Amino acid sequence: MKALYLTGAATLALLAATPTYAQTAPEPAPQAEPAAPEDAAPGDIIVTAQKRSERLQDVPVAVTVVSGDALAAQGKTSLEGAQYLVPSLNFLKSGTTLNQSLFLRGVGTSTFSIAGEPSISTVVDGVVFARAGEAFGDLVDIDQLEVLRGPQGTLFGKNASAGVINIISKKPTSTFGGYVEAGFFTDSEYRGRAVLNVPLGESVRSRLTGFYTNYDGNIRNTANGKLVNGFEHYGGRLQVDADAGPNVKLAFIADYHKNNDDCCGEVIATGTPVVSGTTVTGFTTTNPAFSVLPTPRGTNTRELAQNLVTRTTETGYGFSLQADIQAGTQTVTSITAYRDYKNTEIRDGDFLPAAYIGFNQLHDFGPQTGNTFSQELRLTSPGHQFLTYVLGAYYSRAESERIFTRNDQVCNSLATPAPTVLTPCSSPLAAPSTFPTGTADFGSVFKNFALFGQGTINIASRFRVIGGLRYTVDQLDVFHIRRTALNGPGINTNFDAGVYNNGLGGGVSNGVPFRGKATNENLSGKAGVQFDISRGSTAYATYARGYKGPAFNVFFNLTATGTNVIAPETSDSYEIGLKNTFFGGKLTLNLAAYYAKYHNFQANNPDLVAGVVVTRFTNAGDVSTRGVELDTTFRPVRDLSLTGGLAYTDAHVDNFRVPAPGAAAVPNGTPLGFAPKWKGNLSADYRVRTSGFADILLGAQGSYQSSELGLFSADAVQRRLGTIGAYGLVNLSAGLVSKDEHYKLTFQVRNLFDQSFAASIINGGPGGAYRYQIPRDADRYYGVTGRVTF
Repeated sequence: MKALYLTGAATLALLAATPTYAQTAPEPAPQAEPAAPEDAAPGDIIVTAQKRSERLQDVPVAVTVVSGDALAAQGKTSLEGAQYLVPSLNFLKSGTTLNQSLFLRGVGTSTFSIAGEPSISTVVDGVVFARAGEAFGDLVDIDQLEVLRGPQGTLFGKNASAGVINIISKKPTSTFGGYVEAGFFTDSEYRGRAVLNVPLGESVRSRLTGFYTNYDGNIRNTANGKLVNGFEHYGGRLQVDADAGPNVKLAFIADYHKNNDDCCGEVIATGTPVVSGTTVTGFTTTNPAFSVLPTPRGTNTRELAQNLVTRTTETGYGFSLQADIQAGTQTVTSITAYRDYKNTEIRDGDFLPAAYIGFNQLHDFGPQTGNTFSQELRLTSPGHQFLTYVLGAYYSRAESERIFTRNDQVCNSLATPAPTVLTPCSSPLAAPSTFPTGTADFGSVFKNFALFGQGTINIASRFRVIGGLRYTVDQLDVFHIRRTALNGPGINTNFDAGVYNNGLGGGVSNGVPFRGKATNENLSGKAGVQFDISRGSTAYATYARGYKGPAFNVFFNLTATGTNVIAPETSDSYEIGLKNTFFGGKLTLNLAAYYAKYHNFQANNPDLVAGVVVTRFTNAGDVSTRGVELDTTFRPVRDLSLTGGLAYTDAHVDNFRVPAPGAAAVPNGTPLGFAPKWKGNLSADYRVRTSGFADILLGAQGSYQSSELGLFSADAVQRRLGTIGAYGLVNLSAGLVSKDEHYKLTFQVRNLFDQSFAASIINGGPGGAYRYQIPRDADRYYGVTGRVTF
C-alpha cells in the first residue's frame, strides 16, 4: 500500500502541480518578506531562521519552507494543513483548539493542563504565542512558514525544546492595490478574503486584511439530523509600516478573530472490543448503548448521537509594535506585544443522546480566558564579517484562568432485575434522577525572562564555528478550587487549600484556593561547525541543549496526589546536515540526520487514582528520537517546479518513569504518539503559457505517512486499538490566470481517491468503544476559487 501511494503521488506530481513551496529570488512578490540578501541568486529561497535574511542553503539548521500560497492550496487556512507539506511535522486534532498539539520529529506536548507549555514554539511576525491553542487560528495573507527542527532557544525569544514554527506575513507596499477572493467547496463551505494595500504617504504604508469562512460539517448528528464538525470564522488584520527617520523603521500590527465551531465531536467508531489475553479477536455491539448509537464503521463512521452539540467558541486579538533602529553598523530591534485570548468549550462527554439507566449523562462547560504581554530586545551585527552575532533579552507574562463546570444526570433501576435494554432515566422503570455537579476555578501565570545570543566566527572563507547560549529564569504560579454540590461520575468532591493542607485529601474544605509555585533557572546552548564543500554544497554539524520549564497538572478533577511540580524537560540534540545546490540553482537537495535524547519528558501518561487508571500530565522519564530528513526542490524550466520531502523518524520510550506506585509502565521501546516512522510528500506546479487571454495552471500534491500511535498507554490492547493506520492523499488542481495576473480561477479536488482516516483515536466510549476524530480531509471534496487582483 505504501509503495502504491508514493508511486501514485509521484506520477501525478510529474503531470501537474500545486503552488511552489517558497518564494524564490528571481520572481519576488512586491510585498514579499523577507527581502533577499545581496548575494541571492536565481532559485535561492530566502529565510529569517537566524534573525536575518539569508539564503536557505547558507543556514546550518534543518528548515523546511512553505509558501502561503502552498498552504492555502491545501484547503486549510491553519497549521493543520502544513502537516501535509512538512514530513517531520505532525498534528494532534482534538475537540477544541486548546488541546490540539504540534509534533516535530516525534516530539510534542499533549496535555489538558492549563499549566503546561508547548514543546514547539509558534512565532508570528516576531511575536511568540504563549499557548498551543493560539497557534491554530486562521493564517491569512501569509508570505511563508519556516519550520525549524530541534532546539532553537539561542535565537528565539521563547525557548523551544523541539522546534519553532516561524510565520511571516506579507508586508505593506508603497503602491495602492489588493485583491478580493471567494471560494466555494462541496458540503457547503464558503470562503472569502480581501486585502487592501494603501500607502499613507511617502514613508507610511498600510495593509488591511479581512476573511470569512463557513462550513456545515462532515458528521451528521442523528439526535437532531443536523451536520456538525463545521465552523464559522471571521476576522481582520491591520499592518502599518513607517519609516520614522533615516535609521528607524516601525511596524504596527493589530489583529482580531472570532471562531464559532460546532466541532469537534468524536464518533463512536468501534464496538466493544473482544479481547483474549492481549489479542483483539473482534468487536461486539451487544452492549445496550449501541441500540441508540449509529452503526460503528471504523474510519468510515460519519454519524454520532448527542443531545448536546460539542462546540467551541473563541475570540482573540492582539497588538504588536516592532522598531528596527540602525545604530551605526548594528541593528537594534524591539518587539512589544499584547495578546488576549478567550476560548469556551462545550462538550458532550457521555456520547449518547440522553441519560439512561447505567449510562450517566456528562456535560461540560469550560470557558477560559488569557492574556500575554511580551517584550523582546535584540542587537544584530552586520553579516559577512569575521564575527556575526545576535544578542537578545526576552520577557513574557502569560496568564490563564478557566472556570469549568461538569453536570451529570444519574439514575438507577426501580425494577428487579434491572432492564436488559437501554432505558431512559425518564422511564417509569427508572428511579428519580440525581444531578451531580461541580465547578472548578483554576489558572496559571507563566513568567519567563531570558538572555540569549548566538554568534558565528568566520575562521576562513569556507569554514565557520557557531556558538550560542541562553540563560532562562522561569516562574510558574497556579491556583485551583473546586466546589462540588454533589459528587458523581467524573466529579470529585471539594478541593482547596484546606483539603490539600490537612492530610493530603483528608482535611476539611476551607474555601481558600490551593496555590502552587515553581521557579527554575537554566543555562542551555548550541555549538557547531559549518564547512562549504563547494559553491553549491555546505555541510554542518551541531549540538544543542534544549529546555522547557516546569509545569503543573492543573485540570478540573485535580486532587491532592496530583499537585506535585512537574520537573523541567531538557534535551541533548545532535544534528549533521548537507545542503546541496546543483545546475545553477535549479535543484536543491538538503539532508539532515539527527539524534535527540529528552530527560524528564513532559507528557500525558497512565496513572493510578483510586484504583482506576487515568491519564495524567507527568514526567514520563527518558525518551529519544532519531532519524533522517530530505527536502528537495527542482525547477528544470521556468514554468515547472517540483518540491518534495521525506522523513524517517524513530521516536520511542527509553526509560519510562512510573508516576505512582502500582501504576502500569509503558514498555521501553514503545513509539511516541503521533510519530510515524515514514512520512513524505511530493508537489509540483506547471504553467502552460498560451497565446490566448489566460495561461493554464496545473497542479498535484501527494502525501503519505505510515501508521502512528495515537493512544500512548501501558496497555498493549489500547495501543493497538489506538493506532492510526497508514494513509496517503492525492490532490489535484487546474486553473486559469490572466497574462497580467489580475484574474485567476482555480478548480481543486481534495483527497482524489477518497482515502478515509482518523486524525486521533481515544478510548473510553460507551461500552468500552473507541472514539475517532474524522477530519474534513478524510473525504473527497471539490472546490473553485476566484481571485481578482487590482
